[in-house]
Amino acid sequence: MLSYQHAYHAGGPADVHKHAALCLLLERLAEKDKPFAVVDLYAGHGVYDLGSTEAQKTQEFSAGIARLWPLRNMSTPLAVEKLLAAISTLNPDGALKTYPGSPTLARAALRETDRLVLNELHPAAQDDIKKWARRDSRISVHMRDGLEALAGLVPPPIRRGLVVIDPSYEVKSEYADLPDALRKAVRKWKEGIYFVWYPILADNRHAELIAGLEKDIPGEILCCELMFTRGKAAKDAPGLRGTGLVVVNPPWRFDTAMTEAGEWMAKTMTAGGQHATRWLQRATA
Repeated sequence: MLSYQHAYHAGGPADVHKHAALCLLLERLAEKDKPFAVVDLYAGHGVYDLGSTEAQKTQEFSAGIARLWPLRNMSTPLAVEKLLAAISTLNPDGALKTYPGSPTLARAALRETDRLVLNELHPAAQDDIKKWARRDSRISVHMRDGLEALAGLVPPPIRRGLVVIDPSYEVKSEYADLPDALRKAVRKWKEGIYFVWYPILADNRHAELIAGLEKDIPGEILCCELMFTRGKAAKDAPGLRGTGLVVVNPPWRFDTAMTEAGEWMAKTMTAGGQHATRWLQRATA
């Protein structure tokens, strides 16, 4: 359908939760000297202007990163600290004007031996990401359907790394199609980390995604959800009620770090919301 434009949602609570987790995963990968690859299947733009017509129309960032920005020089959980540091690099004068997309966060973590593989199907975003990546030999850009790219780009030549799967879910069938595609990818690249984002909406359609991810996927699977409100207010809230992440093969103690960060974000960024971390599947001895 290709009508989705992330510029309307950049820097909102869902982005902050998702990107804090992504920063933590990148930090874990960079802790070892061995090279790694990041495959971002729905790359979008490299950076987002929070003063743009799109961002100003929805003002989603005001309920997200704008609430955390004043705390950037204070003590925060590691995942939040890493995200705020990345955003500070883009806004050196201290005014919150620009927000990073996942490609920018990934590139900031790259060393000379690491690689970033970007995929984006939307023509405008694809043109922009090509310009953004120009002259960086560590980055390649593809223009394919996201789930087709999951089949074609995994495993990457460097057999250590992360796949970021962040669809718009404009097409409802993605909730069923994604688990099937992921299952095939994990069978080809069992050692990879797979990071899946999903929205929590009024119709609870993400339940189909979670149920699919619990079937026949080897490895440990962690689920993290941030609800923006709770109780009756959560049930009656229109639009996006929360944001969820599933990580296949999470690094050691990632669950502990995300519990700390998620609970902190729930208190700091939401109106009475809550965060939950649970295992969908644990490794057997």
